Amino acid sequence: MKSRLLIAFLLLAGTGLETAVSAAPVPTDREEFFILSSIDAAHGRIVLKRPTEVTLLMQVTAQTAYRDEQGKPLRLADLRTGDTGYITYRQDTAGGSTALLVRLGPMTVPELQRRYLKPGLR
Repeated sequence: MKSRLLIAFLLLAGTGLETAVSAAPVPTDREEFFILSSIDAAHGRIVLKRPTEVTLLMQVTAQTAYRDEQGKPLRLADLRTGDTGYITYRQDTAGGSTALLVRLGPMTVPELQRRYLKPGLR
């Protein structure tokens, strides 16, 4: 019996299945348009609202960059509730999100169409 298990293990080890099992999903970076709903600088987090009214809690860190509409640097303290912008963030495997870049700016009609309308509806 032990020899059968050993043979089965050796056969499976040669198939590459061990890499498929051990490979963890890689966090991905995403960019979305949000409205800043609230800012909690003391705890390093912001609450964001999508145009669909769905909210998202996002962490900010010392590595998070902030830019105004012209691309000039800002600080977290410069952000205000109601500001709108594009946030590039990383979502980890547990579902948490960390902001990498907060770039203030309005949602333009062409950008709205590009992001939210299906190609046949334009």
